[in-house]
Amino acid sequence: MKAAVLFETGTAPQCADFDEPVPADSTQLLVNMKAASVKNLDKSRASGAHYGSYKHLPAVVGIDGVGTLQNGTRIYAFGLTGMIAEKALVDSRNYVTLPDGVDDITAAALPNAVIGAALALRFRAGMVSGETVLINGATGVTGMVAIQIARHYGAKKIIVTGRNEDILKKLPRLGADEVISLKQDDAVITGRIKDIHATTPIDIVIDYTWGHPAELILDALKGGGVSNFTHRVRYVTVGGMAGDRISLSSGILRSSAIEILGSGLGSLSKEHVQRFNTEVLPEMFQLAAGGKLTIETVTAPLKAIATAWQQNVEAGKRLVIVI
Repeated sequence: MKAAVLFETGTAPQCADFDEPVPADSTQLLVNMKAASVKNLDKSRASGAHYGSYKHLPAVVGIDGVGTLQNGTRIYAFGLTGMIAEKALVDSRNYVTLPDGVDDITAAALPNAVIGAALALRFRAGMVSGETVLINGATGVTGMVAIQIARHYGAKKIIVTGRNEDILKKLPRLGADEVISLKQDDAVITGRIKDIHATTPIDIVIDYTWGHPAELILDALKGGGVSNFTHRVRYVTVGGMAGDRISLSSGILRSSAIEILGSGLGSLSKEHVQRFNTEVLPEMFQLAAGGKLTIETVTAPLKAIATAWQQNVEAGKRLVIVI
């Protein structure tokens, strides 16, 4: 079969021949692959920088994707073998059947963003309908999906931040109520957030940047003195695109009802991960099938994997390899 094969750590995978995987027992199913997305995690593993990097080469890359079972059922699943290939193996107990209305490319692109958006909102922040949500770094793929999911979950108000001015202009169409450019002076950014928080208290912050923007937001949310009660804010960090560390004053936490949490596979319970496949992802695929959840994509064929892997994908879009 043809597959995206990594021959050397730190290089781009090549379209090459590779042995077709064979199910070891009845718990493994052979899938005819149709599409698989390329994410930062895929590239990090191939670079050798990730703790889950490939230990034996050559290897087929791609952690998840969309394909059809031998009976024709169309599914999304994490792979037991590399998924950017003509054929792959999946766990027979762990896949999601796709509704007819969602195409292969969208179905391949959405799940990673849903992990970073829906799981952060629902399980880590414990969002309920009627709450106000601030999404920091909303101009990325996951941030744009998070806006739509927050609206679906009943957000009363959605505030977004980001640096890409062109994408910021699009975000109100996805459901954003307030848009704040991170290219402004620090005082302007904190002033806007303080004003919003004073009139419509922010309940949840979903943060994809961390770093300096997080410092500004936390400073804007801090309390004002011993006689002031403050509004409870759940601050969930999902990514660190602006830096992995921040400077955090102890006074911010002592003066405020701010709870800082992380959202990632290591911070989620086994039950939450199971519910992702059984509840969350099927619901998101249904939204996509009905045109109520969208994601922008760039596609390339498997034969062009080496070039596509190294291309600079436009901000706000996910690269999907069509097989």
